[in-house]
Amino acid sequence: MSKKERSSLLLLYKFFNLFVYKEPPEPHTFVLPEFNDENIDRHENTIKSELKQDSSSTDDKTPKKVRKIKEPLNVPEWNSARESAPEEYMNPDKISSDLQTNLEIIKNQLNYPQNKDIIIREFRLANPDRTKAFCVFIDGMIDIKALYNLLECLMVPENFNRKIDSSVCELIPEDIVRAGETSQEYKISTTIQLVLYGLIAVFIDRCPYALCIESKGYEKRPIERTLTESVVFGSQEGFVENLRTNATLIRRRIKNKNLVTETFVLGDTDNNSCAIMYIKGLANPALVEEVKRRIKSIKTDSIYSIGALEQFIEDSPLSMFPQTIITERPDRIASFIIEGKVAIIVDGSPYALTVPATLTSLVQTSESSNLRWQFGTFLRIIRFIAMGLALLLPGIYIALTNFHQEMIPTDLLISIEKAREEVPFPSIVEILLMEISFEIVREASIRVPGIIGTTVGIIGTLILGQAAVAAKIISPILVIVIAMTGLGSFTIPNYQLSFSIRILRFFFIFLGYMLGFYGISLGLFVMVGLMSSMKSFGVPFLSPAAPFTGNAFKDTLFRFPIWKQETRPDYIQPLDKKRQPGISRGWVKSKPKGRKEPP
Repeated sequence: MSKKERSSLLLLYKFFNLFVYKEPPEPHTFVLPEFNDENIDRHENTIKSELKQDSSSTDDKTPKKVRKIKEPLNVPEWNSARESAPEEYMNPDKISSDLQTNLEIIKNQLNYPQNKDIIIREFRLANPDRTKAFCVFIDGMIDIKALYNLLECLMVPENFNRKIDSSVCELIPEDIVRAGETSQEYKISTTIQLVLYGLIAVFIDRCPYALCIESKGYEKRPIERTLTESVVFGSQEGFVENLRTNATLIRRRIKNKNLVTETFVLGDTDNNSCAIMYIKGLANPALVEEVKRRIKSIKTDSIYSIGALEQFIEDSPLSMFPQTIITERPDRIASFIIEGKVAIIVDGSPYALTVPATLTSLVQTSESSNLRWQFGTFLRIIRFIAMGLALLLPGIYIALTNFHQEMIPTDLLISIEKAREEVPFPSIVEILLMEISFEIVREASIRVPGIIGTTVGIIGTLILGQAAVAAKIISPILVIVIAMTGLGSFTIPNYQLSFSIRILRFFFIFLGYMLGFYGISLGLFVMVGLMSSMKSFGVPFLSPAAPFTGNAFKDTLFRFPIWKQETRPDYIQPLDKKRQPGISRGWVKSKPKGRKEPP
């Protein structure tokens, strides 16, 4: 067997291996389990034991430092060494009781006075002993009124006239400071981190901790209408760049005591904030733990947006299709959380992310649930047809004109040939020129600011197409094909899925040009096979179609009436699968008041 034949057989084997079931090659592949009341506690105990083992275990690949074995000290020697050692040496991160020591550490770690927006205000308390203190904050990150109120509380003698046995450190947070949230921090690193987030840290002499007072007051964009996911019938609020505001927008819609918000720190350099939100007792605990595990394991300098975080946590980073749902609509995120999914918010990003994601959920919009079920079903069918046109229409056109002319009606074929009679380029060059020109106009209309962008997009396309037809560079029917393709891509509500369709369209153009319908069929076969092998946090990407789950079909392509959707999607494996009883409209079982029975 020749080398060329062996390469062909190997390529054929790898191709068919994509569609044959095999055991997962990676031992750490996440599988979303199904839970019941018996094994929930067992799973939580297992997670806790694994976390303890991970924290206690060390990496065998890291080189171990060789240390000299010191002779143990007896008890008197150890006590004397411990008393003589300074507090900073025993625990460098611990806040000292000496105010001057804390001041020097804060100035050193915050690069004061080179850092001009770091403000350190030294003052004395109004107590009889005139205790020294200082506060540190970032100019522009705090509410100036909160600072004035704080200093007024600490420097007015009337607040310290009451005779209380408590010390000054205990008296200030309990009886003097009037703030919504006050915490006591015993570590320098934690205190500095809170200052960077916009809090005021107060250090008091002979106090072993710092008082961190909530005082965020930096400028932020107000809540506005959504830009990329506009709806006719539904909520008009969109997320902003502030994490706390975004979490509040979700809590306004889900007034549930079990709605949990957990925060994390992302990036070793920018220390950005990230939060996950889920309903405890509804979301699958294994899904929640997997989300937290992936977020905590990220090691990078900076994660500045939700899109960057998505690339770190997705299952198949080489796939063309998105594996998470990114949206700017709080109502849509709230509906996903109620289904049992997990939402992720990143500070500084006006979008939120939810997992797991499926193909049907990427095509759905929040407007479907607000409309009657007939209207919602009609819009979803139109959307799927438009997605098929955006993906396949140029490839089908070039396959018909090059290979399968017998499938075109005679009159239409004659009209196409007459239109192309004076065109000097082959059909593949025509269609590539128009597709690339359309993508350039689309990108230009986005980058041009304001209303001018919309004008450039519409007029530029019309003028460009008309001029190309008049110059006999392309045929008129091709303008119709490209226009239908562009309109179809605009109907896809998810921007990332729309981008995937736009790129895959070029592959189908080349397949149709080289092999006709056989090439398009081969491309569809490969694409569906790759989509079938994809998973999003343990959930198959083509769920509930592959694998088939019957109860989730009530809200996919065809949307059943909302009072018929008794259960949540079972491919998410929520703890509470029941959404509503079999007869949710209780009024149909009772008799209306004032009704007279016939005699």
